[in-house]
Amino acid sequence: MQQPIAILDSGVGGLTVVKEVMRQLPREKIIYFGDTARTPYGPRPAEEVTRFTRQIVEYLIQYRPKMIVIACNTATAVALEDIRSRVAIPVVGVIHPGARAANSRTQTGFVGVIGTEGTVRSGAYEQVLKHLSPSTQVYSLACPRFVPLVEQGNFRSKETYDVVESSLQPLKERAIDTLILGCTHYPFLSETIASVMGKDVALISSADETAREISTILHDRNRLTRDGELPVHQFFCSGDHRMFRMIAQDWLGEQIELTPVVWQVPKIV
Repeated sequence: MQQPIAILDSGVGGLTVVKEVMRQLPREKIIYFGDTARTPYGPRPAEEVTRFTRQIVEYLIQYRPKMIVIACNTATAVALEDIRSRVAIPVVGVIHPGARAANSRTQTGFVGVIGTEGTVRSGAYEQVLKHLSPSTQVYSLACPRFVPLVEQGNFRSKETYDVVESSLQPLKERAIDTLILGCTHYPFLSETIASVMGKDVALISSADETAREISTILHDRNRLTRDGELPVHQFFCSGDHRMFRMIAQDWLGEQIELTPVVWQVPKIV
């Protein structure tokens, strides 16, 4: 029986990673959990985000995954090492891949990072970027209004453009040439973000780079699935399953097998 790749996120944002894994590794089976009942994670205390992440991992581990992908920047920033200490399989986050790609892409050394309040507060991207290149100038900006837009399926409206434009104004005043989309929800808004920032600013999606890292790790461990029939992926969500299904099917371009999950422990919302 094929062991799946387990991917988890605070909501629908991790579907950007799913789409890239499906494109780059079409034979790999994916199980995905979106914690839409408790999204967004960004404003929550680190201890709470860590507890939620543990809970999702405990749920997904019953499916015997060969790898866990924390496709949430906030959860990666605060819970990655905790989860690695609890499971015996590889655990991949989304911060290091995105930072490495930005470091390779920037020509001026001026890099912007947009993310949730939790991700920006953690300083995780700045730490990795400075480790890779100490001279890099990093300008971080929390954009808390972006995730609710994505979770509502509101990607291309006039309201969305206005929110993105006003939120990114502080970064437009900086001479950055590279902008990390430091939340996996943000690629849903990439067209609008690119329009606001202009053609001279390269956007770095942590989703694209994370999928490449997944491929590399599985290849190195000889765990890639190379043949057989195309897999049937499984999706789980803890909140509004109708909205999740609509967004997922629109983004992935195909029907999905979705199971709503009701937590057996009290939810903090």
